[in-house]
Amino acid sequence: MNSGALALRARQRRGFTLLEVLVALAIVAIALSAGLRAAGVLTDNAGRLAEVTAAQWCADNQLTAMRLARAFPGVGDADFSCEQLGRSYAGKLVVRPTPNPNFRRVDAVMLDEAGRPLVSISTVLGRL
Repeated sequence: MNSGALALRARQRRGFTLLEVLVALAIVAIALSAGLRAAGVLTDNAGRLAEVTAAQWCADNQLTAMRLARAFPGVGDADFSCEQLGRSYAGKLVVRPTPNPNFRRVDAVMLDEAGRPLVSISTVLGRL
């Protein structure tokens, strides 16, 4: 073979075929869509974490207020509301007896708009 034929073959093999370009574009499109989905899930999780954290603050504040009141709580359920980070939360205090009559178990349950529990915090309060 002469050098002119070798140069012609080398030039013919340099580029990508249309099929190779389309496959590469499909792979990039799939990778980008997966990245966008992951970013969306992370954004949703950050919002959920902020909501649960604010609800936990509300529940903790309610239990702390009961401790500071130094009153022995009666058995039963009570509703309360709280505002954190510009948002209003509904909560429920559930007071139950324990095997020792000098203590009560108190659960503060925070609910979302649909009435589903977001977070629940429990403590035991004693008679003073």
